Amino acid sequence: MLDVATIRAAFPILETKVDGRPLVYFDNSATSQKPRSVMDAVTRAYLQGNSNIHRGVHRLGAAASAGYENARCTVQRFIGAEEEEEVVFTRGATEGINLIATSYAETFIGKGDEILVTEMEHHSNIVPWQMACARSGAVLRVLPFHDDGTLVLDDLEGRIGQSTKMVAVSHVSNVLGTVNPVKEICGICHEHGVPVLVDAAQSIPHMPVDVADIGCDFLVFSGHKVHAETGIGVLYGRREWLERMPPYQGGGGMVSSVKMEHTTYAPPPLRFEAGTPNYVGAMSLAAAIDYVSSIGMEDIMRHEEELNRHMLQRLGEWDDITLYGTARERCPIFSFNLKGVHAYDAGQILDRMGIAVRTGTHCAEPVMDHYGITGTVRASLAFYNTVEEIDLFFAALETTRDLLR
Repeated sequence: MLDVATIRAAFPILETKVDGRPLVYFDNSATSQKPRSVMDAVTRAYLQGNSNIHRGVHRLGAAASAGYENARCTVQRFIGAEEEEEVVFTRGATEGINLIATSYAETFIGKGDEILVTEMEHHSNIVPWQMACARSGAVLRVLPFHDDGTLVLDDLEGRIGQSTKMVAVSHVSNVLGTVNPVKEICGICHEHGVPVLVDAAQSIPHMPVDVADIGCDFLVFSGHKVHAETGIGVLYGRREWLERMPPYQGGGGMVSSVKMEHTTYAPPPLRFEAGTPNYVGAMSLAAAIDYVSSIGMEDIMRHEEELNRHMLQRLGEWDDITLYGTARERCPIFSFNLKGVHAYDAGQILDRMGIAVRTGTHCAEPVMDHYGITGTVRASLAFYNTVEEIDLFFAALETTRDLLR
C-alpha cells in the first residue's frame, strides 16, 4: 500500500483551502499537480545552470546540454524505447500528433489513402488527421465504440485495407476511462503492414507504458499530465520511420549544414527539434519520471485500482446518475451526469465546496454525440487522491443535487 500521507506532503498545492474547505483535486486528466522535487529541479536549472543548449562551449552551456540529453535517456528507459534517438521532445502530445500528421503524411499518405481513428479520440487525435486528409486528399475512417465504452474491435480488420496508411488510437479515453487493448490493435494492424500511433497522454500517469511491449510505431504523451511542468512532451518513433520523415519545422539546431543553395538536416531526433527547445521542461519531466518511478508505477496502479473500485461502488448507489463508460479495464476517470442537473451548474457548486472537477465536452465532441449529450461532469483521480476524498465528493454532490433541484 502506498504511504499516501507522505505522498500528499510532497505536493504543496494539496494543502490549499477553498472557501475554508480542503481542496479535493479531481481534475487530473486535464493536468496533474507537481511535487516539490519537480519544482526544485526547475529552480536549480534556472539558478545554477541556465544556458541555451547544443551551442556554447562554456560550463553553463555544457551543463544545460547534459541535463537535456540525460532527460532524453530518462524518458527512453521509462517507456522502454530501444534507443535514445527514438525520443523526440515536443511541446506536448498535441504537437507530437501534429508532427506525425504532417511529416509522416507528407511522405507516406496520398490521394485516396485512408487514415483510421476511433470514435473516442480526443480532438488532438482527430483534427490533425482531418487536416492531413485535406492536404493530401486522403480519407478519414472511424472505428466506433460500444455504449459501454469499449471499441468495436470485431470491425477493425474489416476497416483496414491496402489504402490504410495509419491507425491512431488513444491508450486510455480521457472521457470514458477505457483502457484500450493497444497491443492487440498493433498486432492486427502490423499483420496488414499498417503503422500505429498511440496517444498515451492519459495512460502514462496511471500505468507502466512500454513501447516495445505494445509494439507501436509512434507514441505521444504530455509532461504536465505526469507531474512535470507545462510545455514539454514526448514523441516516440521507431528509428526506421523517423529517418525517413522530413523535418516538421525549420530553424536552428535541426541542421547539419546550411548553404544558400542547399540544407542538410540533422539525424533524428534533432531533426524534429528546431529552435531553442524547452530544455528546462525536459529536466522537469526527468524529475517527474524519477519521482513516480521511486514510488513505483505498479504500486501507483494498484492504489488507483482501489480508488476505482470505491468510486464505482459509490456511483452505483445513485439511481439518478448516468455514468458514461463502464468498461472492465479502466483508469480512474469518471464522466457522468446527474439527472435534472446541468453539468456546468454542478461543477460550479462543487467548486464552492472545494471539489475541483471538469465539466463540458472534454475536447471529445464525437463521444458526446455518441450518447446524445452536450457534456458531462468528469472526476479524474491520481495516486495522491484518497478514499476519504471520494466520500467528500459524494457528500458535496448530494448537496449539489439538493440545491439545484
